[in-house]
Amino acid sequence: MKLLNRSALSVRPTQHFVDWINALEPTVGDDDLDLSDVERESTVYLIPEMDTPEAMQAFVRERYLEILETELRAWEEDERQWPETLDWALFQRFLRLEHSYLAIDLDDEAALEISEVDDSLLLETDQD
Repeated sequence: MKLLNRSALSVRPTQHFVDWINALEPTVGDDDLDLSDVERESTVYLIPEMDTPEAMQAFVRERYLEILETELRAWEEDERQWPETLDWALFQRFLRLEHSYLAIDLDDEAALEISEVDDSLLLETDQD
């Protein structure tokens, strides 16, 4: 077990986000996704160590657009289908955050690997 020099930020969708996803390809009744379906796809971001809620909020305010775009792209790669205005208000309406002060790696076998996130890699994963 290894303590990482990071905090963790879990990004979870709200019902507004789910409504946007469902509006991308309108379906009838039972084919719509619900909040629990989309929550299974939530993302955890490792962030610099943050020991206060205020520090975490300041960091998120600086990076919210990057996070929002990543979350939208996970569901729709065509940016023309995204909401017209990508701002702090939309971020707050579409996503809720859960902050963990500590991040611990429980994998004693494999070393952590670092690689740059490539949007095309995320899209390939979604299609599998």
